[in-house]
Amino acid sequence: MDAALMARVLALRFLWRARDRWSAERIAAHRERAVAAARRHAVERSPFYRRLHAGLEDAPLTALPPVTKAQLMEHWDDAVTRPGLRLADVEAHLADLVEHDGNPGRPWRGRWWAAATAGTTGRRGVFVWDRREWATALASYSRPNDWAGIKAGPLHPPRIAFVSSARPTHASALLGATLGAVTPTLRLDAGAPLAETVAALNGFAPDIVVAYASALRPLAAEQAAGKLRISPRQITSSSEVLSAQTARDVERAWGIRPLDSYAATETAAIASVCTAGRRHLYEDLVIAESVDARNRPVPPGTPGEKLLVTVPFARTLPLIRYEMSDRLVIDRPGCPCGRAFAIVTRIDGRAEDVLELPGVHGAVSVHPIVFEDALEDLPATGWQVVQRPDGIDVLLEGLPPGTETDAVGARVEAALAAAGAAGVPVRIVPVAALERTALGKVPLVRGLPRA
Repeated sequence: MDAALMARVLALRFLWRARDRWSAERIAAHRERAVAAARRHAVERSPFYRRLHAGLEDAPLTALPPVTKAQLMEHWDDAVTRPGLRLADVEAHLADLVEHDGNPGRPWRGRWWAAATAGTTGRRGVFVWDRREWATALASYSRPNDWAGIKAGPLHPPRIAFVSSARPTHASALLGATLGAVTPTLRLDAGAPLAETVAALNGFAPDIVVAYASALRPLAAEQAAGKLRISPRQITSSSEVLSAQTARDVERAWGIRPLDSYAATETAAIASVCTAGRRHLYEDLVIAESVDARNRPVPPGTPGEKLLVTVPFARTLPLIRYEMSDRLVIDRPGCPCGRAFAIVTRIDGRAEDVLELPGVHGAVSVHPIVFEDALEDLPATGWQVVQRPDGIDVLLEGLPPGTETDAVGARVEAALAAAGAAGVPVRIVPVAALERTALGKVPLVRGLPRA
């Protein structure tokens, strides 16, 4: 166990509790100071940011140019602030973890923790943290429990089961491996056969289950059928958009509402729900700008086209106005819990999840919520929309035998017509299991490759 790391995590969690009582003005002042310090550090120690921000040292954050993942990866060696740290070496370390099924929780070279994104929205991303940064990330991942009133710590070590990616380069595997040194932890692959996952969970009897949203609905069905027999005190949805129907299925199966945590590999935890059931943005840790396609801020309560994030605690690989394709609705603070942090009223997934389909007056953009409204109340354990050149396939997992698929197809066609899409052929395809990505995720929508 890395005692120094865990001591810092506990200290941060204790210190952060005072921030729950901060006013909006104090949060804003803290953000301003933290961002200023992060910008100075980046310009002083990163050749990439020195060039990018040349002449903009006194400009407001919103005047700085955004940074894409592809751009950051192309200039990775110049973007990092630690001499001698090279992308090729980190990639070799990650490859070694995969080849030998290594322990990602053990620091590389005694001082670095690393993880990679899957690259499903473009180029693969590689991110690295030193001890202070990783302690902050770990503390941020603990905040959802703190804000939801769940006791979890050295005095109350919970048994935690992760149903996500077992690939050692994934952030969830890194998190699980690190926590495994201080609390009983079970790491399961979301892509494994459901029967194996059920047997493992029954044998482990977790207090807390952290799982992809797409894994929760089949597990809830197994619990309702009596095959899964666990009694967790908390279930946390991560990495994917949690639909209202999945939340209802979880609540029916276990009598508890799932805790919806929003996080990303690059940023660690970004937002989570409080005891009043509202999702608050971690404005003291991550500055999130919801913007339109031209990087202009959208008004509070309005959906953005993408997100620009600045992570003040990320000093090894600075992230200043780093572009994410997530579509959020961020609104002003105001909650019975008393926290003055902004509220994330909706997470709509990624821009890549929006399909371009033919309409009466030309192409129209169809958001995944159109399909969610049409499909979520079906007696199925999962669904996925796959776009084809000649139409779309709706894949349905766990559909009971005898279900009338023609009626389902008609419902989807009506939803598309209401969204402005015209004459799009819809085919309903029952499947035994939905295909998952290499990291075990199930995208709700798979569009055609974009030029």
